[in-house]
Amino acid sequence: MLTSRTSAPAPTHGTAPAAPAPHRYRADLTLFMVIAFAVSWLSWGAAIALGGTEANEAANAPYMLGAFGPLIGALVVRVRRRRRGEPASGHVVRFRAAHLLRAVLLLVLGSATVLLAALLASQAGGPELSLDVAKDTVEDFGGPAAFLVGMLVSGPLSEEPGWRGTAYPRLRATMGTFRVCLVLGAVWAVWHLPLFFIDGTVQHDLGLATPSGILFVASNIPMAMLVTAAYERAGIVASIATHFAVNMTMILLAVEAPEVQAMIIGIQGVTVTVLLLTRRGRTTGRSVNSLRADRPSPRNH
Repeated sequence: MLTSRTSAPAPTHGTAPAAPAPHRYRADLTLFMVIAFAVSWLSWGAAIALGGTEANEAANAPYMLGAFGPLIGALVVRVRRRRRGEPASGHVVRFRAAHLLRAVLLLVLGSATVLLAALLASQAGGPELSLDVAKDTVEDFGGPAAFLVGMLVSGPLSEEPGWRGTAYPRLRATMGTFRVCLVLGAVWAVWHLPLFFIDGTVQHDLGLATPSGILFVASNIPMAMLVTAAYERAGIVASIATHFAVNMTMILLAVEAPEVQAMIIGIQGVTVTVLLLTRRGRTTGRSVNSLRADRPSPRNH
């Protein structure tokens, strides 16, 4: 339900925009979650009812639509805020050359966490890395261009404006970064659950009640922490880049073995710890002001 459309008075020159009222802020978070889950779960439910993408091509449309639940929720919240005269978070819309460089570095770092895990697991007796598997995967997508576009749109672009650009700053208003990462990681894991029941998905191939399936669910928490650390450092572009890098590398390496998944969780956990610890205490006045429009009160420590 929409609240009043009357815009808040325009801020005087040189002052930060007024923050939205706390009840509006909480309502926006609730609205986002309801839309994200409703769009995704109803779409994926339709794909399940149609027998899955492997058996019925008609299931592809609702399956793909489901991935955009978080983005649709984010857009609805943004339109709602625009009608109230409230600006978007600087972390979502602001662009700086330094952010682009950081995004590239974080993209490389995200890919490296998966590649290093796969190499270590291979050295310990796990699955051998195969360039042929990567080539076959790219060909199945229709070539390099189709593969890269598919990896960028399905996951990074369809999710990050929602989870990091919309849900994260609202949860961060009342929680510390670590707690938000745990909560958002758990929510993200639950959101993925219907994919285990759609024939033709990676999650279905893993199986929910298997070590690989359980590790996939658990991996949502360190993954949420990793992309959140990227978001904190360089905004939504960096979280999209990091999400893209991890997904792409996992698909190219065909990561399914539980020992590789466990290694990825461990390495990403260490990486996130370093990123968050080195970030602590470095928040500048400029970055605080850039997020102020998305917080009803000063950050709680």
